[in-house]
This record gives sequence, structure tokens and C-alpha cells, in this order.
Amino acid sequence: MQAEFPGAQPLPSGSPHLRDAGPDAVLAGLDPEQRAVATALDGPVCVLAGAGTGKTRAITHRIAYGVRSGVMQPQRVLAVTFTARAAAEMRGRLRELGADGVQARTFHSAALRQLQFFWPRVVGGELPRLVERKVQLVAEAAARCRMRLDRNELRDLTGEIEWAKVTQTVPEDYPAAVRKAGREAPRDPAEIRQVYKVYEELKQDRGVIDFEDVLLLAVGVLEDRAEVAEQVRAQYQHFVVDEYQDVSPLQQRLLDLWLGPRSSLCVVGDASQTIYSFTGATPSYLLDFRIRHPGATVVKLVRDYRSTPQVVHLANGLLAQARGQAAAHRLELVSQREPGPAPAYTEYPDETAEAEGTAKRIAALLASGVRASEIAVLFRVNGQSAVYEQALADLGIAYQLRGAERFFERPEVREAGMLLRGAARAGSDPLLDGAQEALADQVRAVLSTRGFTPQPPAGSGAVRDRWESLSALVRLAEEFEAGRHAAGLPTDLAGYVAELDARAAAQHAPAVEGVTLASLHSAKGLEWDAVFLVGLTEGMMPITYAKTDEQVEEERRLLYVGVTRARAHLSLSWALARSPGGRAGRQPTRFLAGLRPGSSGPRAARGAGSGGSGGPGGAPDARGAGPGAGGGLRRPRAPLVCRVCGRVLTEAVERKLRRCAGCPSDLDEALYERLRDWRGVQARQQGLPTYCVFTDATLIAIAEDAPASIRDLSRIAGVGRAKLDKYGTAVLSLCAGESADSVPEPGSAPAPGDIPDLWDE
Repeated sequence: MQAEFPGAQPLPSGSPHLRDAGPDAVLAGLDPEQRAVATALDGPVCVLAGAGTGKTRAITHRIAYGVRSGVMQPQRVLAVTFTARAAAEMRGRLRELGADGVQARTFHSAALRQLQFFWPRVVGGELPRLVERKVQLVAEAAARCRMRLDRNELRDLTGEIEWAKVTQTVPEDYPAAVRKAGREAPRDPAEIRQVYKVYEELKQDRGVIDFEDVLLLAVGVLEDRAEVAEQVRAQYQHFVVDEYQDVSPLQQRLLDLWLGPRSSLCVVGDASQTIYSFTGATPSYLLDFRIRHPGATVVKLVRDYRSTPQVVHLANGLLAQARGQAAAHRLELVSQREPGPAPAYTEYPDETAEAEGTAKRIAALLASGVRASEIAVLFRVNGQSAVYEQALADLGIAYQLRGAERFFERPEVREAGMLLRGAARAGSDPLLDGAQEALADQVRAVLSTRGFTPQPPAGSGAVRDRWESLSALVRLAEEFEAGRHAAGLPTDLAGYVAELDARAAAQHAPAVEGVTLASLHSAKGLEWDAVFLVGLTEGMMPITYAKTDEQVEEERRLLYVGVTRARAHLSLSWALARSPGGRAGRQPTRFLAGLRPGSSGPRAARGAGSGGSGGPGGAPDARGAGPGAGGGLRRPRAPLVCRVCGRVLTEAVERKLRRCAGCPSDLDEALYERLRDWRGVQARQQGLPTYCVFTDATLIAIAEDAPASIRDLSRIAGVGRAKLDKYGTAVLSLCAGESADSVPEPGSAPAPGDIPDLWDE
């Protein structure tokens, strides 16, 4: 295992432009909360990070800060995430920050490399061959069980086997596990148990393993061989886990084995983005992190740098209606961007009209200067894509279907790679005449021999798809060249080809210049300037088979993920009928009740969250104007920050005190004692617990502020209208220096006009 276990050659050190910089250089530009993450080097650390709050920035800067300050050795750090794309992005950022040598991998990739390294020693021979697509074996197992399955049934059955394995359920226990989880199996659980059993037997007979086996075998080796576990722990001493809300019980078991008795662990996640429970993912490890690690440092990231206040407003409104464990820990985002257009809500007579209307809006965005690669159409299931593909093709708008053929596996991309590699080896290729020619121009020259032109071909279809692929390689060359120049590094064709090879190995594809069509699940982790959320009807959102309360809440979170993919332009639409002329019996999704114009719901009477309010109805209309005066959303309130250090305050007690718990207090101790004595007397006289008069935190806040008027006192959290009426005069007398014996009795009303009318704002 190169550069990972003892005896391997170390990887190169950081980038030249950061090599001589001190550790504080990587903290520049971080906000107070991100900085708190970056400097929290003693684990365990839990980062609760909302959508668009810069979590990847925070954790990569934490790793870089740890490396540059000498606390972490780069080869001793393992950063784990859930997709090869995310791991590649993390490695790229760490290289830019001068933290080369840090391992950033998926759970499966890290486990597979460890198995490949240790298997010959602990088992003997080579690791069994990995089956990348288990569906064919599942089909054979089903056939042996005399079951005939169509393509969709086969896919569902494969997913069910994967769920069983990541939840560590053996075939015999599958029916009981399904009942316990409240899971609706795609077929009779007894039939699935039998197919699952035969599938496992087929794998064993043929000496192959699947991706879930990689994790199971890694767990088995680490549990059974103490010396292997110790060697892994000696190699990796610091762990970072991204998207921690998505871990499965099996992945958590593996992580515990990697970590051992140590506490150098940093996890990052957002329970409100838990959308993969059907695969075995659970947010419980994130939400219970402080129970498992009582001394953990917890930092919340709520400043949203991605989306406008209007988008954030809707996102907060969606979660404000949520229920369940994840909802109780929701993060209320605070947009850091300038206001933008309000979300557009559009009702169409049928799906064809919805697709055509969406395509026309996309054409208008393109005409206004928005790039096609910065626009996405997101739907609940992949089967919804066909009508949008047709509508875009009819208008000559290029698109790419996410989840289709991988970029680096396309024939034209593989052919281009061979040509570029050959040109780089040749060095004096006549196409590359002129040593000073820009890299991007060299790439254009090579690709011109295979049909690349500066302008795209007319129409759509295979010719346009090929051009888009080649154009993406040219744009990548431009970005690569610009990045190298900014870092003060040389640029040549050989270096660019090496970058392509690295991306191909990690499946880190550049963006094709076309509108993205994708399911909501596959859009997780991505973002665009403009997002169209389509097909938002009951039965599709939430999906028909979401029957339990928790399943419905996961559908709400899925819509929340879709909303938070948009930076500025957000369109939400639904169709009343499936086909033109069909019965208009559909209803828009319940999740928008009270948030869209003309609807009623839990939040129809008041604005939602900190993203602003559109007036009495709280929701903007389809034309970009709210129903309030002036036709626009109010600017969202600024985040409540610590008056000492400026960090955003999220904990209730800290917000009440208007400072961090650890920041210096300017408490008037004598006033605090008078308040405590007075509160004790009031509680005894009224037969109440002391906190029913005022909590300790409220007394501290009063003693720190020493308010001189009813208006000042009313600004302290925990002092509401009723308590002002009852205790306001007495508290002000105490703040003025009077003793507890001489203050007015409860209920002494303030002077008329002293109490501000704040409660209806």
C-alpha cells in the first residue's frame, strides 16, 4: 500500500506557495465558526454544518492547520467521505493548502486498500475478485429460486440485499429485521431471504466479493487480528469523517475499529440532510455523538454562503414544519448573500406543459447569461427525466443526464486522452508548434483533429454530445493552467495529462456545458446557480410508498436538499394531470403548504425562519414578489453574534447571554446576588420553583446588562410580556441599587407607554 503503511515512501510535501507560510496562513478568510473548527485539534470534535456553510472548507483547513502546526503528520491522517468525487475534491483542496500526503478516501476505498495490503499475510493468496455490479449475480440467484423479475424488481431486490448487509443482517434474520425496522420490502421477505442466501452461496462458490463484503471483511480482519488493528492505528492517528449523518452501522463499526481507544476524531454532518436511510444510513451516530463522547467539542456552522436569503427563507420554512429526531436538531441557516429573486411557484395543466414551460424558462436564463452547466432540473425519480430531455432537445438546449455513462469512460474522452498523452510524449509534435503556446491552445489543437471546433455544432444528439465532452476537456485545461499560474507552478501538457489520469482514477469529471438532469438523491453535494424542482405533487413528493411518519419526514428532507442546491434562481412546479387532456386530480405537495402563495398551513400566518418574510403570508409568489407591501422579501436578520468574540451564537443559553459561554463576563456580582435573593423570596411566596420566576441564565443576562428601562429589560431573552408586567418594576429597582426588601411587590405595573409593543413584530 504505497505511502500508507510503515516502510512506504512518504508523499511530497505541500505546495510551494504555502511551504514557507506559518500555520496561521491557512486560517485567513475563515469566519469565526469555521476558524473554531480549524483550531479544534484535540478530539473528539463534532461539526454540525448546514447546507452551504463551508463545511469542506472548515475541515480541510483544520487538517492543514494541524499539519502545519506540527500536531498532525500528514501520512497519519485519514479523511473519509462517501463519494469518490468528494474525496477527490478534498485531496485537491488539501494539496492547495500544503497538506499533501493526507489520505482522503471513501469508506470502501480505504477498507479495500487495507484488505489488499493485509490479506496475503493474514489469509494467504490474493484478495478475492471484487464484483462491481452485483445485479447479474442477484438475477442468477433469483432464477435459481424460480423467480422471474423485471429490471425494476431486480434493482429493488439488489438494494434490499445491500441494506441487509450494511445493517449486518444475515439471510436467516432478514424477515425479522424488516419487521423491526418497519421497512416495506419489495417482495415477500421469505422470498428475499432465499434469494439473499443463494446470492451469498454463488459468491462463495465463485470466489468473488461485493462492495459490502469489503467492509465486512475489513471489520473481521481488524477484530480477529490484534496485530493488524494495531498496525492500522499506528498508521492512522487522526480521523475526519464527512457526511457523518450518512454512516451505516457497519461503517460505524469499522470506524470504531480504526479509532481504537483514542479520541482524535472529527465528524461533520447535518441531520437535516439524511436522505439515504433506505441504504442503512442513520443520523443517530451524529445526533448521539455527545453521548458517546461526553467531552466532545461541538461547533455549529449556520452562515450560508451558497444561497440567497430568499432560497434560505424557503429552506428554513420547510424544516420548521418537520417532526422527529432530526427535526429537533435542525440548524436555522442565515444567508450571507445579497438578496436575489424570490422562488417561483408554477402550476401546470399537465406534465408535458410543465416540461415545456421549464425548458422555456431555462432558455430565458441562458439568454440572460446564465451558463447551461449552472442550471439543473431535479426530479424525484429517474423515470421523470424523459419528458424534460425531449423538451430541452426541442429547443436545442444541451443537457447531461447525471448518473449516466461516466465522463472518462466515454469513447471520445478515452480517445482524446490517448491523443493528448501521445502529444505530450512527442514534445515536438507539429500541432504544438511554439514552446510558449498556452496550454489550452495546445489542447484545442490536438482535439481539433477529432472534430473539436470553437463553436458547437447545430442541434443536439450524438454529435453535440461528443463536442460537449471535448469542450469540457478544453475548459479543464484552462482551469488547470490558471490554477498552476496562481500557485507559481510551471504548466505543460504532460502535467495536464497527469491531472486527467488522476481525475479518471477518482472519477472526478469536469462539468459538461449542458443543463443537468438529475434525481434529487444524486444531486446531494452539488450546487447550481439555477435549480428547477419539478413534479412536486402528492404521490411523488412525498413518494407514494412513503407511509410511516419517518419515511414522510425523509421525503421532506429530500425536498430540503433540492432547495438548498440553488444559489440564486429557484423554481418549484407541479402538474395537475399526467397527460394533456387528462383529469386534473393531482395536488401540490403538502410540504409547501403555508410557504407558497395562496396556500394555508402551519406557517401561513408568520414568516419562516431567518431567511426573511414576504409579509403576512410569508411566502413569495411566482413573479418574485412577496405579498407584503413593496412586493419583496425583507432582508433577513443578521445572525446573533457574541458581543465579545463575534462568533455566531446557536445555543439557547449563549443567545440569552449574547456571548459565548467561555468568553469573559462583565457580570455585576452584587446585582446578581440581589436578584437571586429576590427571586428566592418570590418563589417561596408563590409556591413555585425558582426557575419559574427567572432562570439562572436570565438573571446572569440581567446582571450583565443592568437595564435602566423597561425597553432595555424587554430586550433580554427570557423576559416576556407577562414577566415584564409582573416583575419589571421590581427588577429595575434592583438594577438601580435598591435592596430586595424595598422593591415593589409583583404586579406593580410600569408607567403607561413604558412597555414597548414588541410581541407582535
